[in-house]
Amino acid sequence: MSELTTLQHFIGGTWVEPASGDYFTSTNPATRQVLYRAARGDAADVERAVAAAREAFEDPRWRDLSQTRRGHLLRRLGDLIAENAEELAHMETRDNGKLLREMRGQLATLPEYYHYYAGLADKIHGDFLPTSDRQVLNYTAREPLGVVGAITPWNSPLTLTSSKLAPALCVGNTVVVKPSEHTSATVLKLAELALAAGFPPGAVNVVTGFGAEAGQALVDHRGLAKISFTGSTATGSRIAAATASRFIGSTLELGGKSPNIVFEDANIPNAAMGVVAGIFAAAGQTCIAGSRVFAHRSVYDELLERVCERAKTIRIGDPLRDTTELGPLAFEGQRDKVAEYVDLGRGEGARVLTGGTPTDGGLGGYFYEPTVLVDVDNSMRVVREEIFGPVLAIMPFDTEEEVVRLANDTEYGLAAGVWTQNLARAHRMAARLDAGTVWVNTYRAMSPMSPRQGFKSSGVGVEHGTETIKEYTRLKSVWINTSEEPVADPFVMRS
Repeated sequence: MSELTTLQHFIGGTWVEPASGDYFTSTNPATRQVLYRAARGDAADVERAVAAAREAFEDPRWRDLSQTRRGHLLRRLGDLIAENAEELAHMETRDNGKLLREMRGQLATLPEYYHYYAGLADKIHGDFLPTSDRQVLNYTAREPLGVVGAITPWNSPLTLTSSKLAPALCVGNTVVVKPSEHTSATVLKLAELALAAGFPPGAVNVVTGFGAEAGQALVDHRGLAKISFTGSTATGSRIAAATASRFIGSTLELGGKSPNIVFEDANIPNAAMGVVAGIFAAAGQTCIAGSRVFAHRSVYDELLERVCERAKTIRIGDPLRDTTELGPLAFEGQRDKVAEYVDLGRGEGARVLTGGTPTDGGLGGYFYEPTVLVDVDNSMRVVREEIFGPVLAIMPFDTEEEVVRLANDTEYGLAAGVWTQNLARAHRMAARLDAGTVWVNTYRAMSPMSPRQGFKSSGVGVEHGTETIKEYTRLKSVWINTSEEPVADPFVMRS
């Protein structure tokens, strides 16, 4: 990408200038270098995008395409992502600061999202249902909804867009995506690849811009059949209210404050690495971050020592370098938010054992040191609220009953980790934790085949797996009278 490329909206299979003529810039968070300027979308641009998506949805070339052929298109898109993986990895690293080696890992598996739904495309069907009258046939069918709006965040734009786009296209919907204003480039490239794969113009549209402008216009648009959103709980709550008022569906993957629980019988070296991965990978900028650690009092000191020792040695720097282990936060405001939370924690009585300081990483960027807080409890804001950065709060516990209560004492319920060698305990904890995903003796394991759902304020609806197909289809029941006998007069009593 050149130093200041201009990125337009992608609408109806073509690059479209913003209706207002306005643009905004995106910055490399590692260096503060301006990367590109992107179209600043508003309601007029959203209107064009939804119209293009509706036209594509109703076009017989898409509407009447067989499910198997849709699968072929999805597989081809996955293959194109694989062919362009290195370019996409570099683009996303420059745009949001994620480690290049992490992005290479993501791009190695991202085609699997499309391959999985490609294989599923012609296995989606209704059922034949028994009736009391054998001359009456009743069957169900699953149909696409129409135009789906997808609003995606900055921390993993390609992965989180794909988790919406692949199943939506699989069943025959068309999509309008509004990516984060901080990370527009790779989502636009993805839309371009969809066209190259053979999807009809308008099947995938991207309107770039700010949430209060383009995002709100998309949420409010009457032409949408559904909104799928990943982001903050506060924004998700507003979207839920807006969609409910129009009786359309919404899938909301929201915030988290996930517990990572280490029992006395755990393999402590493994658990320590799981804790480090759970909070410091991706600089803590994941909704599933294991930001609350509960360690049994008998192993608390050992675990704390191991975690702090590794946190102090994490190499901060240029995310494009293979030796770097922690990149920048995605933008200045996020770095400032993390710093404010750590200062708030100090004010609440927390003690910083390591980290706790913003840094420029020697590059002038938006870095923050891996931070471990102790002397904390569940009443503190730094423990209760999502920070979305490399900040860990670690607390001791004494009994299983106590840690279940502490772990569930949160408004969130996205994920949880459990470290134990006791199989019975592992099953008990998995059953009792209020979390849509529970990992035992691992953390952050994911697959497009495994459904994900947030409990409580962590969201509504399911992403991934076969379960998400229900989120992107509507169920129709069809009744057919196969008898050639005259229909009985409903007002004449039959003997």
